[in-house]
Amino acid sequence: MTSVLGKDTARPITPHSILVAHLQKTLKIAEENNIPQEILTSLRQGLQLAVGLDPYLNDCTTPESFALTALAQKTSKEDWSKRFSDGETVRQLEQEMLSGHLEGQTLKMFVHMTKAKRILEVGMFTGYSALAMAEALPSDGQLIACEVDAYVAQFAQACFDESPHGDKIIVEVAPAIETLYKLAAAQESFDLIFIDADKKEYVEYFKIILDNNLLAPDGIICVDNTLLQGQVYLPPEQRTVNGEAIAHFNQVVVADPRVEQVLLPIRDGLTLIRRVA
Repeated sequence: MTSVLGKDTARPITPHSILVAHLQKTLKIAEENNIPQEILTSLRQGLQLAVGLDPYLNDCTTPESFALTALAQKTSKEDWSKRFSDGETVRQLEQEMLSGHLEGQTLKMFVHMTKAKRILEVGMFTGYSALAMAEALPSDGQLIACEVDAYVAQFAQACFDESPHGDKIIVEVAPAIETLYKLAAAQESFDLIFIDADKKEYVEYFKIILDNNLLAPDGIICVDNTLLQGQVYLPPEQRTVNGEAIAHFNQVVVADPRVEQVLLPIRDGLTLIRRVA
């Protein structure tokens, strides 16, 4: 089954979905203003190509589990307009924070490919990506999820309790930086680390992870939202605070000689980072 959030979201939040919205608006304007047929035909063909991509990607991706479908449905039914994070930076919680089908299955595939047994997730929200990765862990594997908001942590835990893989997940409710230092002090290390938390703290997360050897020697860091609605490659004056933070983070990673990386145009951008031997 495809997640209720897998094909469409409440509003365009990725570079691709925003592009589709712009093309739809442009085509409507063109149809109402006697634009030459040749231009209309080209716009319609372009829109057809753009509109069909995300549904096709989902249809060609392994369906999510029943537990993931239930988690996505429960997330979509919650009234997030009344919820704000407990973090130091107050922010509106919203269902679009959920990773969704395509990214969830991508992360799950990375766990299989790397044969990871220990995973760290920095920023959990309602737990979709955590549960997707936990499903790929062996029975003795473990995922530690950092979540600053107590309400969403409880929300996610209730969903984990309904899954046979939920007992592989440990939720640490605290600011992520605090938890990272706590794990570093305990000399923990992880085969796969997924970062999807406060965008303004991405550089700090990255530095703490590398400086304190939280990443195992052959481990991989996956970082979400590294295209940030396309803002990272738009002129700086068109960026939000988060857009500027992600643009800065991307350049910090590119300039760091300790790592090599690739940015994949999956959903809102997913960067894979490995430490260079």
